[in-house]
Amino acid sequence: GRPQGECLQLLLRRSREAKNRAYCPYSRFPVGAALLTASGEIFSGCNVENACYSLGVCAERTAIQKAISEGHTSFRAMAITSDMRDHFIVPCGACRQVMREFGTDWDVYLTKADGTYIVKRLEELLPLSFGPEDLKK
Repeated sequence: GRPQGECLQLLLRRSREAKNRAYCPYSRFPVGAALLTASGEIFSGCNVENACYSLGVCAERTAIQKAISEGHTSFRAMAITSDMRDHFIVPCGACRQVMREFGTDWDVYLTKADGTYIVKRLEELLPLSFGPEDLKK
């Protein structure tokens, strides 16, 4: 189920902490993400830009890659944080597809700089998606 209470607050805090470590000298758009695994562990990530723009990586994919590299492939939730004041941060299309690789039935907490958030299911962020099961058809 959805993270509650202290677990949710920790997930949100870890995404803010990750945002503060972002390497974004070109866009000056820091993003942090924190990923909650099915076993209750949290992996965080930040965006890392590169002078060769296409080699940069988003916070969401950084967190997922860290979790995968530690043997986790089942996720419950992700919190995403930026400095956007008037809008909720949302993952880019590439991140949505990478997230989709690991199912559609997990929560994504989209935040504003003031800490307010909304929750969306991944399937809401990427409807009519293509996933691993489609390769078996």
